[in-house]
Amino acid sequence: MGSCFWWGKMILILLFAVFFLVFGIETMIGAFHLKNPLEFIMYFFSASLMILVSLVGVLYPMFRIYACLKTCKADHDEK
Repeated sequence: MGSCFWWGKMILILLFAVFFLVFGIETMIGAFHLKNPLEFIMYFFSASLMILVSLVGVLYPMFRIYACLKTCKADHDEK
């Protein structure tokens, strides 16, 4: 399996991504309470970008950890 540094890096990326995902969702909800249409558009698109980038940040560690566990299981089954 990966080293402690690798696991720590994956968990740290996942935690930051989840934080920014929640922050992006809150920003998206807050955008709908704005009165000025220009501010709404600015907040809406910035929240959308934040959510999309955060989803990639959530999926990246999940796929890497899955691949690591799959290869470790295959190595263990061969022995």
